Amino acid sequence: MDNLDYPLASFEKILNQSTELVIRQHQKINEIKGFYNYPQQEVESWFDEELPQNGMDVEQLLNFVEDKVLNTATGNLGKNMYGYVVSGGNQMSLVADKLASTVNQNVAKWHLAPSMVEIEKRVLKWTSKMVGFGGDAGLLVSSGSAANFDGLTIARNVFFEKHQIIQKGMFGMKPFRVYCSSETHSCVDKSVQMLGIGTDNLIKIAINENYTINLTALRKQIENDIENGFLPFCIVGNAGTVNTGAIDDFNALADLAEEYQMWFHIDGAYGGLIAALDSKKSLYAGIDRANSVALDFHKWLYQPFEAGCVLVKNWEQMRKAYYKKASYLLSDENTKEKRTEFNEHHFLLSRNAKAFKVWFSIKCYGMEAIKSMMQKDIDLTDYLSELIRQSDDFKLVADSNLAVSCFQYIKKGNENVEAFHLKLVKALEKDGRIFITGTYIKGEFVLRACLINHRKDKASTEYLLEVIREVAEGI
Repeated sequence: MDNLDYPLASFEKILNQSTELVIRQHQKINEIKGFYNYPQQEVESWFDEELPQNGMDVEQLLNFVEDKVLNTATGNLGKNMYGYVVSGGNQMSLVADKLASTVNQNVAKWHLAPSMVEIEKRVLKWTSKMVGFGGDAGLLVSSGSAANFDGLTIARNVFFEKHQIIQKGMFGMKPFRVYCSSETHSCVDKSVQMLGIGTDNLIKIAINENYTINLTALRKQIENDIENGFLPFCIVGNAGTVNTGAIDDFNALADLAEEYQMWFHIDGAYGGLIAALDSKKSLYAGIDRANSVALDFHKWLYQPFEAGCVLVKNWEQMRKAYYKKASYLLSDENTKEKRTEFNEHHFLLSRNAKAFKVWFSIKCYGMEAIKSMMQKDIDLTDYLSELIRQSDDFKLVADSNLAVSCFQYIKKGNENVEAFHLKLVKALEKDGRIFITGTYIKGEFVLRACLINHRKDKASTEYLLEVIREVAEGI
């Protein structure tokens, strides 16, 4: 073989066959189960082989992939996924991913991917305007967790620039504190751990009845920390907690951050993009006063994995946080062109074109169509919560302004609530018709349904409760 390319006629046939696999998945999209309950050992056995030394027939390989990978996949595409925060993706992003892989651009330096760099910059500007942030800089990353990590990295490196933290590290510095509510996502814990701040310096503040951060308790904690020799560094606000979709008071948090000269970061991975909706925009007042915001396109923009996003006010902040001169990466400083070199503004040097599918799908559908799907999913969640309120066998524990509803099955009232629902979650996974997980709300175990999927409708929402009833009665 001179190279790894197939003859074009053969390659075209393979591409067509792979497209047929995609079409067959979409032909049955309304019937896709939430979960296929194969034992772990069986799934492992499908792929238990030594490193192949010779290739196999591609048609046979595609048949195997359809049987053992596509047809057994957890049902993210379909209407019956309610666990975690999984949107189902969209068809145009699927097409865009194929095209992006075709040209295989490394979106790290401008001359390696001119169009893809400019597309990413445009997506960042669209996004900042969409949510009302007001900055013009940022980056697409793998996830909301990565976006939060990057936001806090930029915060640390810029906030402590005068202490030369990039050069000297944190040795000998006064311990500094990060503040967030007790409902904040665990990726913030991991971020302060990886940044060397330490989880002991991540101070979890009590919440109000509506699951937002208690501002009185926050102020008291900041003042106590100052008295005890700690340096208040950063406040993390929630633009939609994962458990209940709670949105903190951003103006109040921004006031505190300004008063105590702190960085203000917003975790909007779950709910930040809903600021684009006129019906919810008022809940996000003050988002423009944040220094950085983390978002997640594979939630409300219905993107396939991966597509997270961090926004900051300007490119110089990112460059201060990440720039490292290297002889093999020198920019052409004599050019009059304003080339954005992403490698000078982030840790990664190898980056795929994550923004292309976001750009492509927005161009194809238009934001009005996407926003209508956002609103539909929120309305469906309200519909689910109302069905639960009207029922005599379910109890609504927490609803939200976004697309998450937490509830319990209460018909078997004599059993231990937590023990029963833990059994119920396992039984529902084994049943497989719908996929739903549980969580703890103020120490109480509940079922948590997340409805972010443009393919959902009232019938699928009603089906969720029907399946839970049937499985619960069998326990």
